[in-house]
Amino acid sequence: MTIKVIRAAILHLTVLFAVCFSAAAVAQDFSAIISAPDRTDADRQADKRRDPMKLLEFVGPRPGWRVLDMAVGAGYSTELMARAVQPGGKVIAQDDRASEKFSARMKTPIMSSVEAFVTPFDDLSNPAFRDFDLETFLFGYHDTTYLPVDRAKMNKALFDALKPGGLLVVADHSAKPEDGTTVGKTLHRISEKNVRAEIEAAGFVFVADADFNRHPEDERTNAIFRNPTPVDGFVLKFRKP
Repeated sequence: MTIKVIRAAILHLTVLFAVCFSAAAVAQDFSAIISAPDRTDADRQADKRRDPMKLLEFVGPRPGWRVLDMAVGAGYSTELMARAVQPGGKVIAQDDRASEKFSARMKTPIMSSVEAFVTPFDDLSNPAFRDFDLETFLFGYHDTTYLPVDRAKMNKALFDALKPGGLLVVADHSAKPEDGTTVGKTLHRISEKNVRAEIEAAGFVFVADADFNRHPEDERTNAIFRNPTPVDGFVLKFRKP
């Protein structure tokens, strides 16, 4: 065996060990995030249906990253991202209206690295909306189908706000394929194929999907708040080339 081959083998093993070690470290960090003693009881209850470990593992936020969280609502996922990007990271939180629950959450120490903006979904013109490593749009994309939102403009703005190689993760409640974008207001659902088509049209490249929110027993004909079974959902990951 030549010296060159030996060196190549050593390099390969070193890289493999580093990747495995890094993955294990990240998983441990995510576990610590979820079990943090200063998380609220309400968030721990939400964990039962949101499965934060699988979400964080799929999304993959890293310390030091800049993250944009769209449609933050009460801020459940915003806080998870804020914890995951520390030390050194920052989260920009967007919603089209103010929320008392989110405002209360923003007063807690863990949210000190979060900056919140109330702005339309398709208006990301503020200079703060730039140079993101990661964007998350969790269970709010369907709302843009019945609001006065130009989704093509919104998705292009999301694309432009990402660094090259940056990631966008979208999760939502599944509608039947034939329902498309027509049941966002009535059922709070949207068709997965429509979401993927609209985001890819903005220039994003599809990377992967996750199955931890899949519930095939859901007939997808009821509003999510009155569904007799767990709600079927999709989680999609895209990358900016």
